[in-house]
Amino acid sequence: MEKVVLLYSGGLDTSVMIPWLKENYNCEVIALCADLGQKEELTGLEEKALKTGASKLYIENLTSEFITDYIYPTLKAGAVYEGRYLLGTSFARPLIAKRAVEIAQKEGATAIAHGATGKGNDQVRFELSIMALDPTLKIISPWKDPLWTLHSREDCIAYAEAHSIPISQSKKRIYSEDRNIWHISHEGGVLEDPSNEAPDDIFTISNTLEKAPDSAEYIEITFEKGVPVSLNGKNLSPVDFLDELNRIGGIHAIGQTDMVENRLVGIKSRGVYETPGGTILYAAHKLLEELVLDRDTTRFKETLAIRYAELVYNGQWFCPLREAIDAFVDVTQKNVTGSVRLKLYKGNIVPAGTKASKSLYLEDLASFSDTDLYDQKDASGFIKLFGLPMKVNGLVEKHSSRKS
Repeated sequence: MEKVVLLYSGGLDTSVMIPWLKENYNCEVIALCADLGQKEELTGLEEKALKTGASKLYIENLTSEFITDYIYPTLKAGAVYEGRYLLGTSFARPLIAKRAVEIAQKEGATAIAHGATGKGNDQVRFELSIMALDPTLKIISPWKDPLWTLHSREDCIAYAEAHSIPISQSKKRIYSEDRNIWHISHEGGVLEDPSNEAPDDIFTISNTLEKAPDSAEYIEITFEKGVPVSLNGKNLSPVDFLDELNRIGGIHAIGQTDMVENRLVGIKSRGVYETPGGTILYAAHKLLEELVLDRDTTRFKETLAIRYAELVYNGQWFCPLREAIDAFVDVTQKNVTGSVRLKLYKGNIVPAGTKASKSLYLEDLASFSDTDLYDQKDASGFIKLFGLPMKVNGLVEKHSSRKS
C-alpha cells in the first residue's frame, strides 16, 4: 500500500480528502499540519484526523522558521503584491511543502497530496515547491483529479455530512479562510460579489473601525539590519513580537485590506485580508529606509520589490532569482538600523518620529540656510545642464512653428 502525505489544515477540503484518498487510491494517508501560528484552529486536530482515517498526524511547529526565513526576507525586500497584498498565504505554502517533502522522505511516502483547487494560486505554490525540492515525488491534486466528483464547497459539506466528518464550515458561513501568525484571509460566500460590502462579522483578529478605540496609541519599533528586534523598548522573540504587534494592531483596526487581485491562472478574485502586525511592520520599515537609503538604491529596490512579490505570489520561492534578489536586499539592509515611532488610530498608521544611527538626513543640509556642503549658486548651472535637452526641444519646436 502506497503512503501519501496529505497537507492537512483541518478545514473543509482537506477533512474530506482523507477518506476520499483512501477510497480512491487505496493508500495510507499520513496527515501533516504545519503550525504557523493559527492558534485555536489546531485544537482537536489530531483526534479529528485519526477519526477520519489518517494513520498518523504530524503537527509541526514551524512558526519561528516561518517568520525568520520567509516573512523577514519578504519584509526586507518591501515586496507587496499589486500594491496591497502582504503575501500572507503565498510565502507560507513553500514552507509547508518543504516540511511535507522531508516527512515524505522520512516515511517512505511516494506522493504528496494537497487540497488546493484547480482555480487558485496555492496549487502552483505547493506543486512548484515539491518539484524543486524532490522531483521524484508524485503529486495528487484531488480537485483536478477525474475521480473527484465534488465541484463546490456545498458538495464538500454534503460529503462531510454523509461521512460523519466534523467541519466548522456551514452553508451560512461558507468562507474559505487561511490563517497564520502573519494574517488571516477570507474568500468566497458573499465576497464573491465585489459589489457587496464585507460584513463586519468577517473580521476575526481585528476590530472594525467603529469598535476601534477613540484614542490613539503610540508604539516604537527598533530594527537591526532591517529586522525588527524590539517593541516599545522590550526585546522579544520573533513569535512573541508578532503576536504582540498583532494584538495592538488588531485593537486599532490596522491592516484590513479588501481587494480584487489577479491570480496567476488569469482569474480575478476578491479577498479580504487582516494583517495588523504585518501592516505596521511594513510601514515602520519603509520609514526607516527613507532615512538611510540613497535615492538610486531606493528606486532600484522598488523595482525589484515588485518582481520579488510576483515570484512569491506565483509560487517561485525556491528559484535562483529570489535568492539572488535576497543577496542584493541584504546589502541594502546593512544600515537599516534604528527606531520608528508610530501613532495608531482607527485603521491609520501615522509617523511619529524616526531615528537611525546612519541617517542620510542632515538637518543643516535640509534647511533653507547656506552650508559648506551646498552652495545655492551652484544650482543655476545644474539646472541649465539638466534642462538642456528640454531647452533644445523647445527651440526646435519654436523654429518649426515659425516655418509653418
